[in-house]
Amino acid sequence: MGQLSFYSADASPPRVADLAGVLCGPGQTVGFGAGTAVRLSVTVDQRWRAVALLTAFADRGVGAVLGGLDGEWQVRTAFRADLVGLAALWAPGGTKSVPSDFRPDGVTLRLWALAAGHWSSAGYLLGLDPLSPQTHRPLVTALVRAGASPALLCETGRLSLRRPPDERGPALRVSGTRRLARLVELVGVPPAGVPVHDWPAVTPAGRGRASIGA
Repeated sequence: MGQLSFYSADASPPRVADLAGVLCGPGQTVGFGAGTAVRLSVTVDQRWRAVALLTAFADRGVGAVLGGLDGEWQVRTAFRADLVGLAALWAPGGTKSVPSDFRPDGVTLRLWALAAGHWSSAGYLLGLDPLSPQTHRPLVTALVRAGASPALLCETGRLSLRRPPDERGPALRVSGTRRLARLVELVGVPPAGVPVHDWPAVTPAGRGRASIGA
């Protein structure tokens, strides 16, 4: 067996701070009162994502509820004091931003993949928050620090003419055997009920249409 990476998803027990992975994607925080409580919510496009995130939240002692409307599902917590520290790092002054020294570890990337990870024909995409474009380039830098250097795909601006038609942004694309292997090392195996074809893998053969634990 290979040596367990210090930054892999299995290297530390669940923490509230891990929920930063949801904020790398479409997650949002809202404060209450004088900053004494915060609500965390994330809207996803598939029900399995919402169910997996509910479990991930519960594993960290953070209760949440699930709602669905018009083909989308939202996972939302109550206003909680234990989310204040997370919001202070990721939304100082109420505006979502990436902490300057942020380096995503395996658990953070695992939650990011649950919220917004999917394949295109050119690589694995980690979806970004379309409402917070100021977070996109800092997250490129953060993923470089983690050893999985991505390309940035945006809905607007200059786009490569070689961009595959099945890619949609905003997202970060991780491609190439070495970078994908690093991502797989960090995130670990998919949780029960998560489709294998939506989970990071090194080769296309790892993208079968089966589910683990379904």
